[in-house]
Amino acid sequence: METQLDPMKDDLPLMANTSYLLVKHYVLDLDVDFKSKVIEGIIVLFFETGSQYRKTSSTGKGGCQSQFDETCKMRASELCHTPVTNVSACSSKMEHNDFAVCGKGEEDTSDKKGNHSNEEQASGISSSKDCCDIENHGKKDFLLVLDCCDLSVLKVEEVDVAAVSGIEKFTRSAELTNVSKELENLRNQIVHELVTLPADCWKEQLYYFTRCSQAPGCGELLFTTGTWSLEIRKSGIQTPTDFPHAIRIWYKTKPEGRSVTWTTDQSGRPCVYTMGSPINNRALFPCQEPPVALSTWQASVRTAAGFVVLMSGENSAEPVQLREGILSWYYYVTMPMPASTFTIAVGCWQEVKQQSFTAAIQTNIEFSLPSSQADFRWHEEICGHVEYPCRFQNSVARLQAVIPYRVFAPCCLMERCGEHLLQLIPQCLSAAYITLGTHPFSRLDVLIVPSNFSSLGMASPHIIFLSQSVLPGGSHLCGTRLCHEIAHAWFGLAIGARDWTEEWLSEGFATFLEDIFWARAQQQLSHDEVKGQQELKALLRWRRLRDEVQNSEEELQVLRPKKESTGEFSESGASIVKHGLKAEKIFMQVHYLKGYFLLRSLARTIGEASYLASLRKFVHKFHGQLVLSQLLPDQLVLLLESLLEEKTLCPRILQCLEKTYQLREQDAEVRHRWCELVVKHKYVPGYGDIEKFLREDQAMGVYLYGELMVNEDVKQQELAHKCFSAVREHMDASSAKVVAEMLF
Repeated sequence: METQLDPMKDDLPLMANTSYLLVKHYVLDLDVDFKSKVIEGIIVLFFETGSQYRKTSSTGKGGCQSQFDETCKMRASELCHTPVTNVSACSSKMEHNDFAVCGKGEEDTSDKKGNHSNEEQASGISSSKDCCDIENHGKKDFLLVLDCCDLSVLKVEEVDVAAVSGIEKFTRSAELTNVSKELENLRNQIVHELVTLPADCWKEQLYYFTRCSQAPGCGELLFTTGTWSLEIRKSGIQTPTDFPHAIRIWYKTKPEGRSVTWTTDQSGRPCVYTMGSPINNRALFPCQEPPVALSTWQASVRTAAGFVVLMSGENSAEPVQLREGILSWYYYVTMPMPASTFTIAVGCWQEVKQQSFTAAIQTNIEFSLPSSQADFRWHEEICGHVEYPCRFQNSVARLQAVIPYRVFAPCCLMERCGEHLLQLIPQCLSAAYITLGTHPFSRLDVLIVPSNFSSLGMASPHIIFLSQSVLPGGSHLCGTRLCHEIAHAWFGLAIGARDWTEEWLSEGFATFLEDIFWARAQQQLSHDEVKGQQELKALLRWRRLRDEVQNSEEELQVLRPKKESTGEFSESGASIVKHGLKAEKIFMQVHYLKGYFLLRSLARTIGEASYLASLRKFVHKFHGQLVLSQLLPDQLVLLLESLLEEKTLCPRILQCLEKTYQLREQDAEVRHRWCELVVKHKYVPGYGDIEKFLREDQAMGVYLYGELMVNEDVKQQELAHKCFSAVREHMDASSAKVVAEMLF
């Protein structure tokens, strides 16, 4: 059973057992009903076996079984089997943008937990004691746990992906015999082949995801809902490997659900949108919320004509009329991201059209980067993330300073949006590109959200929400907020925190970069005027930080509240977001401001130009990945290599680097770069580190001898001769010959 937490005081649980099964793709098929304030439909999830099971299953399935025991300790009475007799299977003949809605018009008589009541059983929905028995001949069934709350789950079933016409191409590596067990394995093999298709097959992949999502069901699954989770099992299946890797869930949101807000816009028209809830999207669709569950998605959303559906998607969707008065909107994403970044806004939004004088800016500007950034244009390196169609590897995208953008607003605010916002977007996008390089996302929608939005802005993939409060009073507030949200495309979205308690990794960087972007967007200002603005902003932020530190709980001010356990999770993959449900935490700025001042201090220590150069390289190396604030060896190597390009570094900076990152305790790759810095800047206190490295790390130290000699510094040359004399007798003959040629 899951722990009951106080929704106003405690931590946010991330219940999904991602270590056993990991969601790779979602297909959503939804109807938005403003009359009932309900979003209803189907979600199909495609899984891969998780890392924890892959590691342990190599020693035999029996060794893994005990890991599921804790998860499976539930009240048998909570499990229910709910065959919904009037819900038809989805037709595999539907068009790409026209998924079926099953059970349409059915009255929702589920209880508060989403389980069906005895009244439903009396009306033809059956249940049995056997279905609620979690034991199967002495072995426990595997339990899939999804994050879920405030949802009415109506039915869960396995999807028969093997029934899809043309799917045979994904079965070549599978051996099918005549038993049902092999058929189950075949279905999972098809899903595996589909989710692991190469990046250049993304169109084919989306096509088959759509076809598979429309395939008929091949057996209902047992499920129960709790306060924070949806738990699913298949009778007789004991391991994640054998559990269905494609499942379909029928569900409805609830009007009081905390992931979306039903309200009216500034023109009095109804709308609904995801507003950045502390519980993220688990009240919008069942999902895996831990950041490690990086997934792609596609969604068809139907609503009444007159409404516009905006969503985090790579395409600028055009509505398709299904029947009179009903439109369907289709979006997709091919870059894997956490489910929490999924965003939707449905309302009577109007597009604020480009004026003639800004239309030229809208085009994909191509220009040469300043010579100082020549090293960043562009190394043809293999990206470090999982494979997807990455813009950093696209020669056209790499030269795109301003990505295509649109602005939407209620009709009463359209004129005000045209005053400043439209002109600011290309300026801010271009400034961001000059600073960090390739835009991670292919397009951008900006929406002025209703007045009940509790923040000035919120960034999601391909879409930014802005408060109406940024529109009046000139361009400053609008421009700085826009720069802040644009910065999240790199820090917060393309590069995410592995542990959500480290929100400063997103907000601190966005706050720091906000000033850099805005300064470069205001090309009419002199250097002194820009610096004056930034110093004034720093003063105001310091005063705000001081006030928060004095007037808030100390435990809420810590950048790493989980301390040494940051980034850790249970064997199943479950974890918590420390203080994630604290109501007051939503309005605190301490993580923004502490992060900002930390980064500002680093930039001032090593020089702003050097620091921004290191950020560009960091983005290029770590986009598409999750990071922790504790620098990994590769991140330290990248930082030190960036510093090696600086002509001068004072001893105080080098001393600070060594102490801050404990460089003497790092691995050999990091220590080698540290020794190179010591040699280049003749940092005498570090000569002992060089001597130790040349004695103990002979496999990597050969070229350090050359660097010691080429500087033509007497002390360094003496150090090289001293170290070589000490190790020459026992050194590898080839290495000794190379070093001797350098020294003599």
